[in-house]
Amino acid sequence: MSVRMRIIPVAGILVFILISALGARFASETAQASTELGGTVYWSDGSSGRLSDGTRFRLHGIDAPETGATTQRGGAKCEAERELGYDAKAAAVELTRGRQVVVTEIVSRDRYGRNVLRLSLDGRDVGEMLVESGMHKVWNSDSREPKPDWCTPVRRTPLPRAASL
Repeated sequence: MSVRMRIIPVAGILVFILISALGARFASETAQASTELGGTVYWSDGSSGRLSDGTRFRLHGIDAPETGATTQRGGAKCEAERELGYDAKAAAVELTRGRQVVVTEIVSRDRYGRNVLRLSLDGRDVGEMLVESGMHKVWNSDSREPKPDWCTPVRRTPLPRAASL
């Protein structure tokens, strides 16, 4: 038997194992949401991260300022956005630190292969809680609407000065 005749079955078996393993990984990431999915969260930024089982995700329906460098593709548009991004990530980390989240809905996949999903914490939607904190904004990534502008300065109403005595 030639060497080629011995290699072909071995290569076929290796390809089969590889396809099976990747298919199982894909199937686990696209599984229907249930109370079995969830765990603790590692936040990459204020609106995306990784669950304790390794599932990469982006929260559905919200946007957070970017934390990437202004020179990086997909990064912050200005330094103010980057600073706000770190604050948004800190808010997400603090909200979920040491607590179990539950995947309540897997909506779709984004262009980076992450699951776009909804998480809940003690029965409340994590995205809604983050928007309520003021560090995140409502934004539907499926729409044609542009992302929120984090670089436009926020106009604050000056506080009235105390009358001098």
